[in-house]
Amino acid sequence: MVSVIKIGGSLAKDRSSLVRLCQRLVFLSKKNEIMIVPGGGNFADTVRYFYDEFRLSEDIAHKMAILAMDQYGLLLKDIIGEARLVYDLDDTLQYKKRLSIILPSKIMFSLDSLEHSWNVTSDSISAFIASLLKAEKLILIKDVDGIFTVDPMKNSKAKIFKRISAKKLLKENMKSCIDEFLPRILIEKQLICYVVSGKHPERIESVLKGRKDLFTEITPYPSRALL
Repeated sequence: MVSVIKIGGSLAKDRSSLVRLCQRLVFLSKKNEIMIVPGGGNFADTVRYFYDEFRLSEDIAHKMAILAMDQYGLLLKDIIGEARLVYDLDDTLQYKKRLSIILPSKIMFSLDSLEHSWNVTSDSISAFIASLLKAEKLILIKDVDGIFTVDPMKNSKAKIFKRISAKKLLKENMKSCIDEFLPRILIEKQLICYVVSGKHPERIESVLKGRKDLFTEITPYPSRALL
């Protein structure tokens, strides 16, 4: 079964961590079918600048942000080397059992199934693609350990959620490292999602093997939050 792994653009700010992460994914792909979805990072930040400066429409900004994901994907390809670039869903069948990087623009432009706003980022797009692929696991790789009770940068008493429901995230409008739309799509598509730090790539292996480790599991069904 395929695992969809989104690599957050924020990790590009730490070159050594990103390279180490990519090397680990190459290793993990020897025994796991992995489809990488790129984030937006600085490429998406450039779109945000033009969105504000030129008052772009939501439709155009949405498409430009998706193209920013393509650009980050090409960067990841250059780092990883042996990964295959995937442009549409048919390619995913051709490159099965290989490490692949999905450049999502063709898929997303043709299906156009998500809200056009900054509430939808590469997090939600990764979840949507995972649902299309009927992925076994959806892993969002961030530059933080997971989802916390409060901002850990502002409050030393912040605790990480080991597990939290998408419904709770929606109901309490919790601010976190994921985008605002993601809980909705997890519920709609009945997807379990894992938020993991890319600075500790060994935790990704723990998710793939079903082991306990430091990360947050987001469930699509009501469940008691676990700290």
